Amino acid sequence: MRKWLILGHRWLGVLLGLFFLLWFASGIVMVFTGGMPELSPRDRLDHLPPIDFARVRLTPLEAVRRSALTRGGRLSLLTIQGRPAYRIESGRVVTIFADTGERRNDGMEDEEALAVAASFLGVMPESLRHVEVLDAPDQWTIEMGGDMPLHRIAAGDSAATELYVSEESGEVVLATTRRSRALAWAGAIPHWLYLKAIRVHGAAWRQLVMWTSGLGTLSAAIGVALAWTQYRVRYAGLLRWHYWTGAVVGIFAVTWVFSGWLSMEPADWTTSEAAGARVPQTLSGVLDLSRYPAFDPGAWAEFSRTSGIGAVKELEFRSALDDPVYVVRGTRTVIAPVAPLRVRPDPFPAVEIVARVVRGAGGAPLASTDVLTGYDSYYYDRTGEAPLPALRVKFADPASTWLYVDLRFAQVRASFTRRERINRWLYHGLHDLDFPFLYGNRLVWSAVLVVLCAGGTMLSAIGVMLGWRRVRRTRPFARL
Repeated sequence: MRKWLILGHRWLGVLLGLFFLLWFASGIVMVFTGGMPELSPRDRLDHLPPIDFARVRLTPLEAVRRSALTRGGRLSLLTIQGRPAYRIESGRVVTIFADTGERRNDGMEDEEALAVAASFLGVMPESLRHVEVLDAPDQWTIEMGGDMPLHRIAAGDSAATELYVSEESGEVVLATTRRSRALAWAGAIPHWLYLKAIRVHGAAWRQLVMWTSGLGTLSAAIGVALAWTQYRVRYAGLLRWHYWTGAVVGIFAVTWVFSGWLSMEPADWTTSEAAGARVPQTLSGVLDLSRYPAFDPGAWAEFSRTSGIGAVKELEFRSALDDPVYVVRGTRTVIAPVAPLRVRPDPFPAVEIVARVVRGAGGAPLASTDVLTGYDSYYYDRTGEAPLPALRVKFADPASTWLYVDLRFAQVRASFTRRERINRWLYHGLHDLDFPFLYGNRLVWSAVLVVLCAGGTMLSAIGVMLGWRRVRRTRPFARL
């Protein structure tokens, strides 16, 4: 039996050694950089021009009527191509300019894309270069197929900034720099096997990740077993180094590769029918756009001055417990009733929220409710951006659903079934060492991950060298 374990570990190592080396080495980079280049919501807002309320001539109701959409969706007001505009997202994006009421064309000329990019960067359009129009994803827009076509714009600055402007939205949707692209090549791309040639074929990429991580888990588990059974053997040279590094970090190799396999949700194992599918709609109620008045520039200037959010960059029109509200985004995001126009100072009543949650749960039995003023093990955010206070509602349904409702915005922020809570520990816990005692201390967490990944890199590099020696000694290579 031991002989077959050794042979299995050896040849699985030959097959997968380079994958392990890439995963561990790129993991060190990802401790500090995260994933692929992106335009975060905060960066997007920072670059949005303020809304010029003096130019807004249409009410939200008039804008929706001019859109000719037959069903509702997310409605917001922002500045697009230098003009205030209503954006209606209802399966597709429709933009109505708020100054004239005309509908924005879906297409975009190169000069228009350059103007959008120039406004984003605060430079003149003449300093930018239009590179191409993308009708299919490139390496950096792999997951943005729905935003095509995209205009790729080069800034020509010292950071080698490149922007992607969406014809559909009229906005910059992605920004990359030489540094972010290089870090992605060193981190996320090898770690996730995110090469464009593979990733654009979603089903094939998923199978590749599942098979490499699944067989990798088997190989690492055999290695750990051999570390226990072979402790009497006196290895020498590289084999000795491989044995001892495997004995020290081998168990982490098993848990990391296994949790990587779980990230693909094999057999959709976390999928279960959660309670409360209609809770978001019940919390909001009916959005009656006729209750929104025409914009008063003076009132909004006063709001910007007294609210502490600075210039208003974006408004979202929402209903909260059947009352019309503005979700106002500037330097921070606040909620404001239509009248009087001011930041809502207090959270919504928890008792009323609970009553609506129960109504929206469709008869699912209620187990317990708690108002959280701090994060728990499932609703949390290292940067502290997840809103508090939050209402945690536990249901006694077959999936044991937990809902988390933001009491300041009367909005569901998270939902977890029993399987998803288990996955939180098996995937995020094992893969990111996302445990409360460690994850909250960024310095200690980073140091632990770097040390373990460095040990894994050493283990894998030695394994690759040993595998190459073994392959060189096999018959097909004997004559080379």
